[in-house]
Amino acid sequence: MIKAGQLRQGGIINYNGQLHEVVEARHHKPGKGGAFIRAKLKNLSTGAIISETLRPDDTFEEVYIEHKPMQYLYKDDLGYCFMDEETYEQVHISGEKIGDKVYFLKENMTVTAKLCDGEIMGVEPPIHVVLEVVETEPGFKGDTVSGATKPAKLETGKVIKVPLFVEQGQRVKVDTRTGEYIERA
Repeated sequence: MIKAGQLRQGGIINYNGQLHEVVEARHHKPGKGGAFIRAKLKNLSTGAIISETLRPDDTFEEVYIEHKPMQYLYKDDLGYCFMDEETYEQVHISGEKIGDKVYFLKENMTVTAKLCDGEIMGVEPPIHVVLEVVETEPGFKGDTVSGATKPAKLETGKVIKVPLFVEQGQRVKVDTRTGEYIERA
């Protein structure tokens, strides 16, 4: 059992009889009244995200999640195809289970699959990935305002903010947890 005050991002709990992933959990202590937790939970079977206000002493059944390395192969009509690196078995996963992480997947990339009772609940790409900028506006000389950014479309379709000096065709390192630009690669 786990208390609401111990919820952390990425944890899986049994909430109202269904498996939910903790997307966000923030502890609030108002000046008047008791503390509470504002949590965003993603239903792993439907993909719906709900917001809940919980008391810190509410308890939930914590679900054991196995982490297994898998290689992303390709996308087709059945979904995203991954291969178990130990058994070489191929599995298709729907885009709903992967969520926004699809924007960080490149063919032949090794990801960490999250399994519960043998069923894949989702995948986690590496913390940092290197992707090519396929579309962005050119930076102009004199645009040297500190911290200025512009939108850039990556090879996977994700649009992120990059510094003005980044040009089309360059490769950039992106943090997959936040979706933010880190540096040129």
